[in-house]
Amino acid sequence: MRRTGYAMMLLVAGTLLAGCADRGGPDQGASAPPTPLESGTTSPAPADPAGLIGSWSVAEADEGEGAILRLASDGARLFDRCGVWLGSWRADPNGLFVVGLFGLSGPDGTEGCALESTPGWLSRASGFRSNGDGRILVDDQGDQTARLLPGATPTAGPNLAPSEVEPPVVTDEVRRSFAPAVELPATLLPATRAGLVDRWVPIGGRAPKAYVELGADGGWSGSDGCNGTSGRWVAGPAGALLATTGPSTLVGCASVPVGSWLGDAWRAGLDGDVLVLLDARGGEIGRLRRA
Repeated sequence: MRRTGYAMMLLVAGTLLAGCADRGGPDQGASAPPTPLESGTTSPAPADPAGLIGSWSVAEADEGEGAILRLASDGARLFDRCGVWLGSWRADPNGLFVVGLFGLSGPDGTEGCALESTPGWLSRASGFRSNGDGRILVDDQGDQTARLLPGATPTAGPNLAPSEVEPPVVTDEVRRSFAPAVELPATLLPATRAGLVDRWVPIGGRAPKAYVELGADGGWSGSDGCNGTSGRWVAGPAGALLATTGPSTLVGCASVPVGSWLGDAWRAGLDGDVLVLLDARGGEIGRLRRA
């Protein structure tokens, strides 16, 4: 994707917000680091994903010093030396956290600023915990990738409206959107991160070319049968699954929206060899099998 402007980035605005659950109300007091259960998961711990909403100064991050991360109900934005990154994010009360960046508006030719070089400290982040008024981002082993300090003030550039840099508003509706997801039904075995890493295709055969591939590096790619898309994902205990989605083309064809399925999912369970994706209320979104 070329770094042009937000008009192109917003081509599929509907998918940008598919997982942008943002919530507010910082926790008080520092909590212990999450305990790794397996690669890519952390133990349940009291967490307030709504408390992530805000503009944060990035500290103690490899090549991230001085950046500002803004998390709001309309998505994620990272302000750094490269310009302004556009993306989406998700988090849950288990302390899971994931950001996917898919657009960059900034000066062409800045060294190390290709879209493919999303900052490593952010791409490695798969969880969060409170630290006083700040937040700590951690990787899948519970090791810190960055410290977030409150009170940052991003500057609006030529491609941003003033409202896009103002302190995000946390409504009751937004808070409710971060309520704990319904547990998996007893008939499903919780999917683990290791078990999810694979290429999956929707059951039914309506769109033979549709698939989603979950990578071990936390990235995913897929197609509804004729339109490609991608994002990032993280898995946790009890079948918790969060994924971000990025832009896609809009070619019409017989399709299955597997990317949207993934972006809407809060839990993943196995019915034998079949992967079942569920929404926050426990409703079934879709079923897939290994390719």
